[in-house]
Amino acid sequence: MNADLERVIALQRIDSAAHDAQRRLAEEPERLKAFDARVEAARVAVAGAKERLAENQTARRSIEKDLAVHQGRLSKFRDQLMSVKTNVEYQAMQKEIEFAQKEIKGLEDTILERMLEGDDLTAGLKKAEGELAVEQKAVDAEKRTLTAELAQLRTTAERLTAERKTLVSSLDPKVFAIFESVSRRRNGVAMSQARDGICTICHVRMRPQVFNTVLRNEEILQCDHCNRIFYYVPGPPASTGATPPAL
Repeated sequence: MNADLERVIALQRIDSAAHDAQRRLAEEPERLKAFDARVEAARVAVAGAKERLAENQTARRSIEKDLAVHQGRLSKFRDQLMSVKTNVEYQAMQKEIEFAQKEIKGLEDTILERMLEGDDLTAGLKKAEGELAVEQKAVDAEKRTLTAELAQLRTTAERLTAERKTLVSSLDPKVFAIFESVSRRRNGVAMSQARDGICTICHVRMRPQVFNTVLRNEEILQCDHCNRIFYYVPGPPASTGATPPAL
C-alpha cells in the first residue's frame, strides 16, 4: 500500500476517535444537568408531599377548634337544660342540643376523614423521601462513573493529539493538505472505502479504470463527486462468509 495512503487512513481513524471523544466531553454539562434534574424532580415530589401533609394537619387543627367550640356549647346547653322552667324553654333547649350534637357528629366524621387522609399522606411522604434517597444514591454513583469516564476521555484525547502530530509530520504536505481540505468540507470524514466500483459514502459509481487503480492502493485518488480519498480493503475468502473490514 502507498505509504501516504496508509498514513491518511490511520489519520482518519485518529480524527474520528478524537471527534467522538470531544463530542462526549462536550456532552458533560447536559449529562450533569440531567442528573441534577432527576434529583430535583424527586425533591419537588418530597416538597409537594410535605405541603399536602401540612395542609391536612392545618385543616384538621381548624376543625378540632370548631369541634371544641360546639362541644363547649353542648355542655352549656345541657347545664341550662337543668334550669328551664317551661315546656317551651325545654323544647327550645332540646333543639339547640340536637343541633350541637349534629354539628359535633359532622365535625368528628370530618376529623376522622382527615386522619385517614393524613395517614395516606404520611405514607406518601415516606415513599417520596425513600425515592429521593434512592435517586440521590443512583445519581451520585452515575456521577462518579461519569467523572472516571471523562478523565479517561481526556487522556484519550491527549494521546490522540500526540499521535496525530507525529503522523502528520510523516505525511507528504500535499497529501495532508488534500486530507484537511476534504475533512473540513465533509464533516471530518476525508476517506471513503471503495467497494464494487462504488464510493461507499456518497454511493456514486466510479469509472472502471479508476476503480481498478484504487484496488491497488498505490495512489491518492479522490471521488469525483464527494472528493473523499479512496482506499480499498480486500475481502476475505468467499468460503469464510466474513464481512470486509471497514475504516
